[in-house]
Order: sequence, then C-alpha cells, then structure tokens
Amino acid sequence: MTSIQPDQTSLSSAASEHKRIMIIDDHPMMRAGLMQLIGKQSGMAVCGEAGSPAEAMDLIAKCRPDLILVDISMKGASGLEFIKNVSALHGHIPMLVVSMHDEKVYAERAMRAGACGYIMKEESAEYLIIAIKRVLEGGVYLSKEMSARLLKALGSPQGRNVDSPLQRLTDREFEVFRLIGEGKTTEEIAQHLHISPKTVDVHRFQIKEKLHLASSTALVHYAVRWADSGS
Repeated sequence: MTSIQPDQTSLSSAASEHKRIMIIDDHPMMRAGLMQLIGKQSGMAVCGEAGSPAEAMDLIAKCRPDLILVDISMKGASGLEFIKNVSALHGHIPMLVVSMHDEKVYAERAMRAGACGYIMKEESAEYLIIAIKRVLEGGVYLSKEMSARLLKALGSPQGRNVDSPLQRLTDREFEVFRLIGEGKTTEEIAQHLHISPKTVDVHRFQIKEKLHLASSTALVHYAVRWADSGS
C-alpha cells in the first residue's frame, strides 16, 4: 500500500530539514521497521513508503526523496526493472538496495541497473545506517567481501563467467530463471513479470542455451537446486 506518513504536516516540516528517504518493500513489517530506525537518526526523515514499484513511481514526484531504499524482489514486479526506470527518469536520486537475496547473486546486477549500494537484510542496523549515510554523501556501499569480488572481476576479463554461469543471463532471463526455481509455471511467470507466455518461452529457450542444458526438465532441476541452495 502506498502512503505518505500519517502526520503529513509534521513529516513535511521534518523532511524539509532532513535528508528525505523513501522506502519501497512489499512487506509492511519491514517498512515499519525501517521507518522506526530512520526516524531515530539525526538528519534523516522518511518522506514516504510504497509496497510496489508501480506505487513508488507515482509517489516519487510527491515525495522528492534524497534516497530510495528498495528491495529486489517484490510481488508482481522486479526491483531491477524499477531501478532501471528510476535511473532513466530520476537519475539524480540515488538508490540503496536492502534485500534478503545473496549479494553474490544480485549486487552486481543491481549496481549495473543503477543502484549506488547493496546491503542484505541480515546485516545489523548499524551497518544499514552506515550504508545509508555513505550513499547520501554520494558514495557507494558494498560489503568488503562484495567489493573485493567486484574488483577482482573488473581485473579479469573473464572473471564474471568463471564465478557463475548465471552471469551469462540478462537481468530478465535471470528473473525468469529465479521464478522457475520457485516452481512457478510459464503462465505464472508471465503474470508475475507482466509479459506474454510466449515471451517467457523465448527466455526459457535462451536460458537453456546459455547454461548448456539439454531440456526443459534439466532447466527446472537446475533452477530448483539453485533456489534450494540459496545461491
């Protein structure tokens, strides 16, 4: 559910004197926790919240945020696509990804899409505030491990492909692959990503080719094993 905080007058006044932060996450309890945490910080104020990228896009112009906190996977939409859209339409607004998904899988894709940082939800509140401050100051935030991993990949022309064959997939193909691993059918994937079943079939074929899998069954088994392993 999209909302600007209940006391709009006091929030507007506070946000005018503080860095304005928008929260986008499809879990109300997560949004509430982030709002409470940010509300305790000096120089920060939550200017709005949204439960989906579609709702958030309508709210950005009203909230005029200095920073957007966004999850990667939300019901009915892709966080990666949202990041790309915001970068195209509001390139001056930095975005920090706060996600449950393993940074080894998603951080590089998020940064390529236009995010300025990536932090996992399992990290402490202290590190989240550090990440927020760093991105607000115009910097980039990644964990030490992820920073080293990306630097290594940059130093090696073939670094990405060595790490994981999944790096060969486009962002859209990777979303399809992830949903296959969750056991979703072609029709369910099409509905989730707002594309046609035929387009999903094309992506499935391309994924099989890039991962050198012999059949659709092999693709499903590979995707399910990957999902079960958490990586």
